[in-house]
Amino acid sequence: MDRTALAKRIYEIAHLTGSFTLRSGQISQEYFDKYLFEAEPAVLREVAAQLQALIPPGTRVLAGLEMGGIPVATALSLASGLPAAFVRKKAKAYGTCKLAEGADVAGKGIVIVEDVVTTGGQVILSAKDLREAGAVVEDVICVIERNPEGREKLAADGLRLHALFTMEELNAAGAGGQLAEDAKKV
Repeated sequence: MDRTALAKRIYEIAHLTGSFTLRSGQISQEYFDKYLFEAEPAVLREVAAQLQALIPPGTRVLAGLEMGGIPVATALSLASGLPAAFVRKKAKAYGTCKLAEGADVAGKGIVIVEDVVTTGGQVILSAKDLREAGAVVEDVICVIERNPEGREKLAADGLRLHALFTMEELNAAGAGGQLAEDAKKV
């Protein structure tokens, strides 16, 4: 499946209209319910296959953020062979009391894996926590970059964002258009 076909499929599955309050507190008239495309095995498999090209060299662990980044990181781990860690918003207060479950992140170059980035707020908080746990965090991979504001905030925190799709690309694909990159190949 090429990028345009994948974008169109994600749009068909996950694009909702109405009035939605985003995590950032912003109100939007459209929403991508990421759990709808993450729950479709064929789509998630293709997302992971295409995300592989975005993994920066030297990455040793894929760190999926709770909750939407976890299925993406798991699928990407299966596709790439890299181990995964599952990052909580807050370390649990019982058992091992870990912030990151799964692969050890201390001293390793990791890439944060997220499904949707809007303002980057949770990514910045989690990057701080992971750095305090000894991880080397410089890059973030996401499926959907919802707003350029997130990229700017991440950059200000020393994080490079690598997005599979922007919101504009998904909307263009959903409206029957081609993605700019795929249009060049035609």
